[in-house]
Amino acid sequence: MPGPAEPTDPAGPTGTLARWVADLSLDDVPSPVRERAKHLLLDGIGCALIGAGLPWSRVATDAVLGLEPSGDVSVIGTGRTTSAVGAAILNSTFIQGFELDDFHPLAPLHSCSLVIPALLSTAASTGAADGRDCLTAAIAGFEVGPRVGYTLHGSQMLDRGWHSGPVFGTHTTAMTAGKLRGLTPAQLEDALGLAATQSSGLMAAQYEAMSKRMQHGFAARNGLYAAGLAAAGYTGIKRVFEREYGGFLSVFGEGHQPDPAPLTGQLGQRWETSIIMVKSYAAMGGLHGAIDAARRLRNELVGRQISHIDITVGETVHKHGWWTPQRPLPAIGAQMNIGYAVAAALLDGNVLPEQFTATRLDADDIWHLIDRTEVHLDESLAEAPITERFRTDVVVTTVDGVRHHARVDQPHGAPADPVTNAELVTKFHALADRVTDRARATAIEAAVLNLETADGIDHLIELLAAPVTGALD
Repeated sequence: MPGPAEPTDPAGPTGTLARWVADLSLDDVPSPVRERAKHLLLDGIGCALIGAGLPWSRVATDAVLGLEPSGDVSVIGTGRTTSAVGAAILNSTFIQGFELDDFHPLAPLHSCSLVIPALLSTAASTGAADGRDCLTAAIAGFEVGPRVGYTLHGSQMLDRGWHSGPVFGTHTTAMTAGKLRGLTPAQLEDALGLAATQSSGLMAAQYEAMSKRMQHGFAARNGLYAAGLAAAGYTGIKRVFEREYGGFLSVFGEGHQPDPAPLTGQLGQRWETSIIMVKSYAAMGGLHGAIDAARRLRNELVGRQISHIDITVGETVHKHGWWTPQRPLPAIGAQMNIGYAVAAALLDGNVLPEQFTATRLDADDIWHLIDRTEVHLDESLAEAPITERFRTDVVVTTVDGVRHHARVDQPHGAPADPVTNAELVTKFHALADRVTDRARATAIEAAVLNLETADGIDHLIELLAAPVTGALD
């Protein structure tokens, strides 16, 4: 017997969000937001293609396929299939595989690694979604995750040692999959409750663990389960965002004043999809300002010997991106460490896959600079306007005593200086063309950018399924 269609408190934070997701129509979404959403999906797919053939991704693939039952849902770039859940974990892991994927600057999470697995696994397992439905569901996911993050003051979760993306990300996947399934507001309330009780993630994974790449995958799996359970009538925590005992905000927000208001504030007026940042470098997002600064200084440093590097950042980047690295540094640690990123940018002029080969990770010139690097905390940035909170100063002192200084308030890709859609297409091909042929990459681009006019996404799934080569082979 079907349950109620409405959430238990339609006017509360959880109920309001559930009703908004249920009612969302693509016609409600401004055209620039729709276009940006498609381009974000293209960026995530490019990251998945290059991520599928990485050494640690191959380990993940063999491990997950050994644990999951057989199935017919494609695992991107491998030519292999598994269950919907197994595919969600792996497709997410590939998107997160090389720290090239999108991130939200204020409520840190990697949205495409949550949205795309939900779309592909839900569409493949239900067979009931056209391209327009998929784009609408993707936008629902892009909107929900950051709003959950805002309730916990975004980067404060990183400061406290949580891997914020998997904490906020279960809701992202649950709402993407739930919207695609056509769940009622009451079922979406259950899905939010089922997602929230599975939120987790420890940031210590950043130092050396392969699991850093998979933690958004755990969230994708959990959110997929949440939507599927709710669709079957299995109930979740009601009013999960407002429960005083054991609710999402009361538990995760203990000690730092969670605020439910941003969960639903300006829904349908302010679009988080437009705020999501596209990365230019294969490194943690908080390091991009330092990389930009280092690249600005390179021309000044030609022919000069560096004696010291001083980097000054705010609390979140300092906690998340600085520790004294030990040689040899694994790729994941290097991609998180501001000392390595700046050294690579100064020496090579970029921070891309080439900077994370085994040879480069253990190169003497890199470590010569790391050993001369100090990173300083500017506590005042914690109270600075949000546009300045991630300000980064890099000062390089040469042996002749000359100090070369560059300051970056916001890196390229930040909301005030976004990566354009045209730049994003160029990035997609720079990634995809490394690991597959240009014709396939062009066909994928066309399928994604014409998503809302497609009868379904079977063609896109077929394009994504075939094996890719290894970017680091």
